[in-house]
Amino acid sequence: MSRKLLITCEEATAICNKNQYGEASAWDKIRLGLHSLGCVHCKTYSNQNNILTKLMGNHTHSCSNSGHLTDEDKVELEENLDGKLKK
Repeated sequence: MSRKLLITCEEATAICNKNQYGEASAWDKIRLGLHSLGCVHCKTYSNQNNILTKLMGNHTHSCSNSGHLTDEDKVELEENLDGKLKK
């Protein structure tokens, strides 16, 4: 494989973080996907990062008005997170 195709775990983490905000290029996504095939740690990090992004996406409306989550939102977020991580 080409050296441009192989990336380190540090590079994979950076691409994963960029991907969460829609900033990763198609080439970056391919490289991350190939890296994740052989690296269980980065695959787990990516999956957990996706879960957190989805969970927080449901609660950002609460933060935009008051600057923080309500107590009800915190309880709901914690319950959702517990359920997702136990799967």
